Amino acid sequence: MKLLFLFILYASALSAALARSGFRLRIAASGGGSGKRPTPKRVLIVGATGGTGRQLVAQALERGYAVTALVRPSTSLRVFDNPSRLGIEHPNLRIVQGDVLDYASVEAAVRGQDAVVSALGHKQYFRPSRILSEGTKNIFRAMELHGVSRFICQTSLGIGDSAGMMGLYYTFIVCPFVVPFYFWDKTRQERLIAESKLEWVIVRPGALTNGAKRGAYRHGGGIGNFLWTVKISRADVADFMLNQLTDDAYLGTAPGVCW
Repeated sequence: MKLLFLFILYASALSAALARSGFRLRIAASGGGSGKRPTPKRVLIVGATGGTGRQLVAQALERGYAVTALVRPSTSLRVFDNPSRLGIEHPNLRIVQGDVLDYASVEAAVRGQDAVVSALGHKQYFRPSRILSEGTKNIFRAMELHGVSRFICQTSLGIGDSAGMMGLYYTFIVCPFVVPFYFWDKTRQERLIAESKLEWVIVRPGALTNGAKRGAYRHGGGIGNFLWTVKISRADVADFMLNQLTDDAYLGTAPGVCW
């Protein structure tokens, strides 16, 4: 019983810390689709080889954007040798090698873009890391240099005013024992975004799946559930993120998104 008590105490304390450290701003339950703006032409996708990143690249191309995909050095040679390894071949797709922790490569990728969409992630779950926050710093520095103002970023439910909204399984198992360092860096990333002078939207999805795009999902404030896990496909997250390129309804906020 003592061990169980300590287990619950640790998980609860972490959830409270994630709530305090992440971005907090109450917003309406739905963006309403208002505040449309002209469509940008050139979009940089950061984290393009991840699950959400590939969906972002594919759907951005379908929407007519000229897409630059920033890929890690560990995957870039395979992608350069055969672009189909990204799962996508298109005349409007440009693949560039870069590391978000290397400012020079980030600056080169940002140059000439109209907007940046980030699905940055990694799998270094079991040790402290600042890849998300430091990488975001480099992206912002490059955006400010080149006058790129629009930034859409995927983080997660379970942070800031969405703490605990991933459900009990994530609150008491996944977050405290699998991804505590990863989520802590997400809180730093969210604070950096919120403190920036850019036109930004933080997108907080529920648990990600590889399901097909439904095109119908809930989004806004108060999304999620304290009891059961809420889910959404990476395809639908990409759809929602790309919608934010031309819609100001959620500008400067952190909407949740799930089925």
